[in-house]
Amino acid sequence: MLASASRSTLLLLPLPTHPGGARVRRLGPRLRLGRRRGSAAVAMASDGRVERIASTIRVIPDFPKPGILFQDITTLLLDPQAFRDTTDLFVERYKDKGITVVAGVEARGFIFGPPIALAIGAKFVPIRKPKKLPGEVISEEYSLEYGTDKIEMHVGAVQPNDRVVIVDDLIATGGTLSAAAKLIERVGAEVVECACVIELPELKGRDKLGNRPVFDLVQAEESG
Repeated sequence: MLASASRSTLLLLPLPTHPGGARVRRLGPRLRLGRRRGSAAVAMASDGRVERIASTIRVIPDFPKPGILFQDITTLLLDPQAFRDTTDLFVERYKDKGITVVAGVEARGFIFGPPIALAIGAKFVPIRKPKKLPGEVISEEYSLEYGTDKIEMHVGAVQPNDRVVIVDDLIATGGTLSAAAKLIERVGAEVVECACVIELPELKGRDKLGNRPVFDLVQAEESG
């Protein structure tokens, strides 16, 4: 079992820039490094990749509704080196762990999941919103602030002996990732870890995932 990432006290100072070089004002949460135990922490901090990734993530206030601070990874994707660094860090973590499936959660898990799967020689399995997959599916319902939603996966895409990493761009309340993990476990496969680019620790998404490990690259904290 992989060790989960613990919270960090390191604050990242760089502001993101557009490709043309214009500075973007940082609004809302600051981003900080996810701490790693042992020598991995030193390696990640020293090579500058995590700092580059964090500096390209933009925060959009009041989107998609008032009071929400949206962590926008589209600006990360505009920086080819930051995008490559993101993928490489996940690949380095999972390449020797016997991972057979990378499961991507709709929709931004589809951005990061496939290149990770290709690099480590695993199959990619999309976990989608209802009525998006054409074949026979199994589904898992989860709670929202008001009401419920569900996600689905093709029957037979994941086998009982598979070792799975679930990938998404962000963990907030943990509801979607928890539902994805339950889908995987219902077919008898093992959830090795949930991997996200960003974590919002104040929303305590890890609590909903129980003892399932979570790995993040950067954490967002409220400005004080």
